This record gives sequence, structure tokens and C-alpha cells, in this order.
Amino acid sequence: MSKGSSERKVAQVKRGGGVSHVYETLRNEIIDLKLAPGSPIDETELSERFSMSRTPIREALVRLSAEGLITALTNRTTVVSNIDFVQLGAFFDALTLMYRVTARLAAQHYDESDLAVIREHQASFSNAVHAGDVLGMIATNRDFHLAIASAGRNKYYTDLFRRLLDDGRRILRLYYHSYDDNLPRQYVAEHDHMISAMIARDVETSDRLATEHADQIVRQIRSYISADSRSTSSITF
Repeated sequence: MSKGSSERKVAQVKRGGGVSHVYETLRNEIIDLKLAPGSPIDETELSERFSMSRTPIREALVRLSAEGLITALTNRTTVVSNIDFVQLGAFFDALTLMYRVTARLAAQHYDESDLAVIREHQASFSNAVHAGDVLGMIATNRDFHLAIASAGRNKYYTDLFRRLLDDGRRILRLYYHSYDDNLPRQYVAEHDHMISAMIARDVETSDRLATEHADQIVRQIRSYISADSRSTSSITF
């Protein structure tokens, strides 16, 4: 390999690392609501903030846009995407259904390799809860439920569930915020109960536990949003 091609390869690796750094930093700030919905995204400001050219900044923004976390408006302004509270009921309905369907199918079709992955994600979720790591909770909770979905052997349900969980990351952030980021351990235990029902191949209990798990999340978020809308010191969206 020539010196010139080697230098170009190193530069590409560095740029790729820069893109990932910008993407992960902004993604976490958006999910954590540090960048509020509707906040403007300015390439020049980001370039100065990260001490990078605008090319890797643009690449990171393309990834965020593909995830629906930022939106390009008709006037060429880019903003943090709004949370669609109007469709919140429909989102909750779909989310609850997927909790139930994937839990039922996992109880029917899982094998030992699935169980190992599910337990690993549950351990990571439990550790994140213990550490008060909210972004870790959101990520590991997602991985736990997707592992259950994968164990159900229906890729269409898994893909739909993945989209719902990814679209709902900021909504789930409100769930943890409602507990001041100190999630009660009983909700960690709910995951363990779901695993036990799955191991027993108990389809009906798996369905019931998944429904109860989803229902308490929905109730908590609805209650928090309702209280938040009446508070003058609340988070504004």
C-alpha cells in the first residue's frame, strides 16, 4: 500500500470515528431531552462545538434524520423532531399489542440460545437501573424486549417492535423521568417474571404479564404528562 493511500485510509477512519462521536453525542442528548423537541440544529455551530469540518457533521445528521430524531423543514432549517403527542394513544396501543404478541410467541418457540441472550440483556438492564443510568436503561430495555421478540421467530413482528421501541425512546425517557430516574426494583422484577413464564412455556401467563407490564408503563407516562402539563416548572415540548 502506498503512503498516500495509507494516509487516506487513516483519514477515513478518523472521519468515521468523528461521525460516530457526533451522532452518538447528539442522539443521546435528543433522547435524554437535553436537546428539546423543536430545538434548531445548526451545522456551523456543531462544527465549532466538535472542532470538525461540516462534512462529518452532515453525515451524523443524516443518520439522526434516518432515525426520525431530527427533521429538515421546508425553509431548510433543521430541528429536533417533535414528539407526536396527538398519536400517543395509537402508539401505546401498538406498543402494548407487540409486548403481548412477542411474549406469547417467545413462550412457544424459544430455545436455550434465546434464553441466554434474554438473560444477558436483563442483567444489563438491572445493572443500569442500579447505577441510575437512564440512557443505559432505555437501551438495555429495548434489547431485552427485542430479544424476546426474536425468540418468537417472526421477523415481521420483531421489525415492527424495533421501530416502535426506537420511535418511543423519548417517550420512555419521560417514564424514567417520572421516577426521578430512580426506577423501582419491582419493575426490574417484572422482566424476571416474564422470563419465568416463557421458560415454563406458559403462553397465557406470558400474555398476562406482558399486558400488565405495558399497562403500568402507559399509565405512568400518561399520569406524568398530565401532571407535567399543569406544572409551570415542567419540561416544555
